[in-house]
Amino acid sequence: MKICIFWHRRDLRIHDNAGLAAALASGLPVVPLFIYDSDILEHLPDKADARLTFIYDEVEKLAQQTEAAGGTFLARYGKPADILAALVEEFEVATVHTNEDYEPYARQRDTAVGELLRQHHVDFFLYKDQVIFAKDDIMTKSGTVPKVFGAYHKAFLAKLTDDLLLPFGSADAFIQENLARLPAEKAGPRPTLASMGFARKEQFVPTADLPAEEVVRSYHTTRNTPALQNGTTRLSVQLRFGTLSVRQTMRQAKALNPKLLAEIIWRDFFMMLLWHYPNTATEAYDPKMRHIPYRNNEDEFRAWCEGRTGYPLVDAGMRELNQTGYLPNRVRMTVAGFLVKHLFIDWRWGERYFADKLLDYELANNIGNWQWMAGTGAVSAPWFRVYSPESQLAQVDPELKYVKRWVPEVGTSKYPAPIVEHKFGRERAVEAIRAARVM
Repeated sequence: MKICIFWHRRDLRIHDNAGLAAALASGLPVVPLFIYDSDILEHLPDKADARLTFIYDEVEKLAQQTEAAGGTFLARYGKPADILAALVEEFEVATVHTNEDYEPYARQRDTAVGELLRQHHVDFFLYKDQVIFAKDDIMTKSGTVPKVFGAYHKAFLAKLTDDLLLPFGSADAFIQENLARLPAEKAGPRPTLASMGFARKEQFVPTADLPAEEVVRSYHTTRNTPALQNGTTRLSVQLRFGTLSVRQTMRQAKALNPKLLAEIIWRDFFMMLLWHYPNTATEAYDPKMRHIPYRNNEDEFRAWCEGRTGYPLVDAGMRELNQTGYLPNRVRMTVAGFLVKHLFIDWRWGERYFADKLLDYELANNIGNWQWMAGTGAVSAPWFRVYSPESQLAQVDPELKYVKRWVPEVGTSKYPAPIVEHKFGRERAVEAIRAARVM
């Protein structure tokens, strides 16, 4: 029996799934597959990782949904190319369908997988699913990559039509007639966290539902108030792992709140930039900013990580991140700016720490935002701009409701003095960057 494999990756859902819909319409019985990629998992900082726990639970849900519909769900642990090579040897695989991923590692992986499948005479199809526009979909009139978000945002809205936000019919087509049922001995057991060498770590993640309308409607007025429990939509984890589709979230935002829609568009923007400039995952986009003499004081970095800087908003943010895996957007900006300017520590140190801790960690967004704060990116704040953490605190948490939730010792003798004075730290960073840029 010839089969079509649909390879789930950052799309852990059956509904509104572009690649799955195409696979189900192919005329071949479909076998859904998830690969626990050992090349990625070996870099996890801890064997008990909340993100892997979340992925594992969602994969198990997919397996149960597939079996309930009369099909077989495959899950494997290892290197994707090795897993797929074994599957095309074991089964009569005609095609493999999956959704595009725009990160540098993913592009290299998919190039290698595509070549492997071609050698086995298996067609490999990729679909745009996690964004609305990607790669070269939006370019400037002169044919260059847009590096100003305002212009990109305007072009995005001009090109956006309601048809682009319609759901794909994957859920309706997910029926026994379109799925393959493999013998149990052929499917094999699915990996468990323990069999892969990992352990569970539970952290709160909102359910994979669209946020309540009142939360979306008030988003522009509440998003910068970290003390509010429902001040933001908490969509980021669901978008990161694809338990909700970007089309669902954009439809709601387009109807209810243009500010939220703009924030989701930033996600497409950063993915487009990373696709065009994959080197920015590890180095500054601006060549003049690649040789900045960062101080990289390890003791001060550790104090920042642990929330012991003596700046209440910075410390509250880092403690929330460490305990929950979340960090509100304005607080992310504050803690990042403090690290790269006041402590004058390489933005890549902070980016790696966020990569280890954030439940919603997404490479393109993280790189884009860190380079924005450091003044090193394709789109960035001016390198000489240094935000005052005290001014930010006065704006977003004047009554210290958020701060006292995470730093109860604020205002007592147990709370440390500031690790660096604001004016001194600002001038030190600006002068060092200015000097390095003219070398």
